Amino acid sequence: MKFGNPFLTLKKSEWCLWIFSLLAVGGSAVLLSEPDGMSVAASLIGVTALIFVAKGHPLGQVLTIVFAVFYGIISFAVRYYGEMITYLCMTAPMALLALITWLKHPYQDANEVTVQKISLRSIGLLFLLTATVTGIFYFLLRFLGNASLFVSTLSIATSFLASALTALRSPYYALAYAANDVVLIVLWCIASAADLSAIPMVVCFAMFLLNDFYGFVNWKRMERRQSETA
Repeated sequence: MKFGNPFLTLKKSEWCLWIFSLLAVGGSAVLLSEPDGMSVAASLIGVTALIFVAKGHPLGQVLTIVFAVFYGIISFAVRYYGEMITYLCMTAPMALLALITWLKHPYQDANEVTVQKISLRSIGLLFLLTATVTGIFYFLLRFLGNASLFVSTLSIATSFLASALTALRSPYYALAYAANDVVLIVLWCIASAADLSAIPMVVCFAMFLLNDFYGFVNWKRMERRQSETA
């Protein structure tokens, strides 16, 4: 895999998507009288991570790890313990695993990972693991008194599934993350009703949703191109 300036690999449409995402997050913070700096920073890192994940570039996983740390701290502040535990103990390690996997499976000498088709057996095992992890986290969060328990539990299920599919190099990681984005938009809308400083996180995950839809389209495009070349 080649390692040059990753921003030089962005197409015009990807530059537009990235800049629009940055402006949306930054604009939401400007409208607040006292924006939360960490929320804004996390959101900017997050949307930057997703544009590179959508391209299958390893930088996306590096930035995902950084975002997970920031997001875990933010979630702790609003008693979203499920989000904190999920991102620090699951998303960050899974992103590290995905980074290692992606670096081991580059597509020829290009700046992208080799897309993998997963078997029906692997899909069945993946859903079983997702159900198991979700069940364990549900009882843990209930014990901790997690705010918005039901929504947080849905977030864990979709987040684990998305992280696993990312490590498996499947295009369907993006659809799982899109489902997770919808859950998180609801979760942070609840938080912003009590504290307007949480609004940038709502906008952040709205931009995540847009980027993940693009990620699915681009990964399917990568899959077709790699299959034709092979």
